[in-house]
Amino acid sequence: MELVVFDLDGTLLDASAQISPFTRETLMLLAANGIAYTVATGRARHAAQDILASHRFELPQAFKNGVLIWDPKAAGYSHHQWLTAEEIGHVVDAMAKAAITPFLSTLEADGQHRIFHPPIAGEHDEMLASSLADRPGVSLHAIAELPWNAEISSISGLGSPAAVAAIEVLIAAERNLVAYGGPALEGPDLAWIDIHHVDGTKGNAVQRMSSSLGVERVICFGDSDNDLSMFEIAHEAYAPRNALDVVKDAATEVIGHHDEDGIARFLRDRFSL
Repeated sequence: MELVVFDLDGTLLDASAQISPFTRETLMLLAANGIAYTVATGRARHAAQDILASHRFELPQAFKNGVLIWDPKAAGYSHHQWLTAEEIGHVVDAMAKAAITPFLSTLEADGQHRIFHPPIAGEHDEMLASSLADRPGVSLHAIAELPWNAEISSISGLGSPAAVAAIEVLIAAERNLVAYGGPALEGPDLAWIDIHHVDGTKGNAVQRMSSSLGVERVICFGDSDNDLSMFEIAHEAYAPRNALDVVKDAATEVIGHHDEDGIARFLRDRFSL
């Protein structure tokens, strides 16, 4: 059995962050031919579920870069990688030094996603809070409401590229933490950052999913540095032409641009669809 694993943004999705009609048809062809496929994305499930709906993503899926694995059949998470109190303290300190407000993502016992944050400090925080509040299945709360036993999966923030880069430097010194950042959708002069446990990687998540499914070969697609751990364990790894150079260098092959249905066109050739 082969398992095809897609990153979403910059890979399977087009420039409007949607699954194009051609890619939709290709997914239908994969399903019709019994070819297993799933996703491993940096998005949270509530930020991806509308995109994945009706495209027959029925196998376990990795979210938040592998911190959480969702099992659609069981309608619950089969794996999670929480941050410890000490790790949370280190992240909050690093973000305070860079003057970026931390937004703490939790998964509650009732299965609900809640995000807790200190008082909104400026325009950047307002934009991030507004963006998060618009997502289905998630609610925002004041940090004072954070339960003492909350399970925190990641900590995010929004700020200038320089501030985000400064946090990445601080987190790089932390053995149990990893930070991913990049250009923010909220504005051309902004960057986002997401920090979680170092063991919550796409590579580890794909290995877990492959083992549970009895997969013999993994074929993966990705464009950014958070996909490298997945590339390391895959039998075949493909980067779209728009990928980072470091990802292209690690790939089995560089294929078409994500906004030109590059992944779908490759799949049709690869599997003679």
